[in-house]
Amino acid sequence: MADTVTRIDDGPEAVSEPPRGGRGRRTALIALAVFVVAAVAVVGALGLGGGDEGPSAPPRAGSLVPVTRATLTERTEVDGQLGYGAEIPLPVKATGTVTGLPEAGTTVKRGDTLLRVDDRPVVLLYGSLPMYRDLGLTTAASGTGAGTASGEAALGAGKPDGGTGAAAAGPSASPAPTGTGAGAATVTELKGMDVLQFETNLAALGYTGFTVDETFTAKTADAVERWQKSLGMPETGTVGIGDVIYSAGKVRIGRPGVRLGEAVAENALTYTGTARKVVVDASAADASWAVRGTAVRVRLPDDRTVRGEVASVGRQASAPEGGSGEGGAQQGGATVPVTVTIKDQKSVGRLESGPVTVEYVGREARDVLTVPVAALVALAEGGHGLETADGRFVAVRTGLFADGKVEVSGPAVRAGLKVRIPE
Repeated sequence: MADTVTRIDDGPEAVSEPPRGGRGRRTALIALAVFVVAAVAVVGALGLGGGDEGPSAPPRAGSLVPVTRATLTERTEVDGQLGYGAEIPLPVKATGTVTGLPEAGTTVKRGDTLLRVDDRPVVLLYGSLPMYRDLGLTTAASGTGAGTASGEAALGAGKPDGGTGAAAAGPSASPAPTGTGAGAATVTELKGMDVLQFETNLAALGYTGFTVDETFTAKTADAVERWQKSLGMPETGTVGIGDVIYSAGKVRIGRPGVRLGEAVAENALTYTGTARKVVVDASAADASWAVRGTAVRVRLPDDRTVRGEVASVGRQASAPEGGSGEGGAQQGGATVPVTVTIKDQKSVGRLESGPVTVEYVGREARDVLTVPVAALVALAEGGHGLETADGRFVAVRTGLFADGKVEVSGPAVRAGLKVRIPE
């Protein structure tokens, strides 16, 4: 009888010595009978009479609940910080004096002005390739070297297409005389992936009349002139290296590193992404949960929860404050940054920053027998058991504890079995 046990609260009462004489003998016999009955009750309570379960004990107070089959999920909480992420310097390549700056927190999209340098706009476009050269038509004159020309200067005073700025030669690389007086000049069309990236943006802004490809043609130059006119810039047909900054998408302006009237510096303007995210300094010793794509729940300061997903995990551990390098790591205090993205930005509301709690699944037990933790009772011989509706105590093995419930198993445990929660 390893699985069924019975708690015994009281033993038989002590029997006093009977008085002498006949009446005393009757009293002794009655006491002996009481002792025998009590002894039989004790033997039955100890389960020595055979069978899988002991006899019923008087029912005790407490509510009855059924054993249920369910999935238990252990969730662990870690602290995080809601925000837009670290601010990154924009690669401003324009030179001169800063004459215009956006407000911190402003969202800038494709075609918008990031800042103004020498009263010339620096425009945001989308792409991964940085601006590393001027984009325009290249001219070369015999005996005079080569240079970059745009518009009428590159193609001659006349515009054979009726004033649109496009050369009759079209997209070909055929030479065209310029009449500079220094010998015959030729126009060469610039080629490269940076041309394709720029033309893709120009077309996305609504400018047409050219083919989006890797070649900067006279028709591209004409579209550039129209774009420059809309920005209030000189209509040169050439895009300067400092006129454009590329990013992967919309940006949110951070704190400026310069003031109006100062020269452009390397950290003149910083930016972040436009989506709010959560950064967690997770324990390096217990970061196995932090796998890209893992679903988590983010609890906001107002106690609402929103869905999140692990987007990235840092590869370098940081020593805890007051620790140093390897010593801190050996103490188990080192952390790695884990970035959690929130797909439904509207679910966050208007909150832009603040402390949050990230909940992730530590362990999970699927399709197991469970009872409320309060239903467990400690057995005299050790371990845990459950009290059935008729007062029997059934030994159980415990597994995962989660959400106020516990996984239980054992030969006498089945789904639907009514067990008591002691008061």
